Amino acid sequence: MTTIFDKFSMQGKSALVTGGAGLLGREFCRTLAEAGARVYVAEISLALAAPVAEELVKAGYQAKAVGVDITQPAVVRQVAEQIVDETGHFDAVVNSAALDPKFDPTHAFTGNNAFEDYPLKSWQEAVDVNLTGAFLVSQAAAREMVKQGKGSIINICSMYGLVGPDQRIYEKPGQAQIYKPVYYPVTKAGILGLTRYIATYYAGTQIRANALTPGGVFNNNDELFLKQYSARAVMGRMAKKDEMNGAVLFLASDASSYMTGSNLVVDGGWTAW
Repeated sequence: MTTIFDKFSMQGKSALVTGGAGLLGREFCRTLAEAGARVYVAEISLALAAPVAEELVKAGYQAKAVGVDITQPAVVRQVAEQIVDETGHFDAVVNSAALDPKFDPTHAFTGNNAFEDYPLKSWQEAVDVNLTGAFLVSQAAAREMVKQGKGSIINICSMYGLVGPDQRIYEKPGQAQIYKPVYYPVTKAGILGLTRYIATYYAGTQIRANALTPGGVFNNNDELFLKQYSARAVMGRMAKKDEMNGAVLFLASDASSYMTGSNLVVDGGWTAW
């Protein structure tokens, strides 16, 4: 008899997590590995991915680091083929890689990010990573999933893909106003469109595509920002970094076998107001 715990198992399955060394990506890798999957930790460089994979292997799990520029189609396809060559199947992909100034110091707030003067180069770079990258990885994964007749594609969205950023929470007394940059909500909204397109494109098959939409995740944020964010959230706080793990495992596993084209929102009630 199959139990609910069996449905959440990833035993014998393979999964790719892009942005695998990020705050949430690292959590997703660990969660899928703990559930039994062989996890491919993908980052822009092997040096970033390797420590995450090594930590999982030392803990007794199956993991491998891969360096991949998700904006390069040939490189992405090579990684997808590598997964199938090494495991015989490609069961799940989590598109977690994205430019986000609050997590990525190399793309932190510069100037005030005002819409009127936002640089085209910065816009194009973000679209390439956040949206085109997810498209290319999903495309490469789907190509392999079609051959096996099954697979789960999970795209990481954001509550700012559902509602506009509340720019007031970035205000600091005595300092010039800074803004959440325009590319972030736009690309995250695009992720939802991509997810629904993939889901309906593969209608009638067991290839599923869903989005996971996190709220703000605490990452050593300053006290003022934490206070302003928490006042806006229904639950009165930011998320802990492990509070998306149950959702990602649900979407990757057979526990969500009748779910596709959906958006699982885990935002502490931010979008419920």
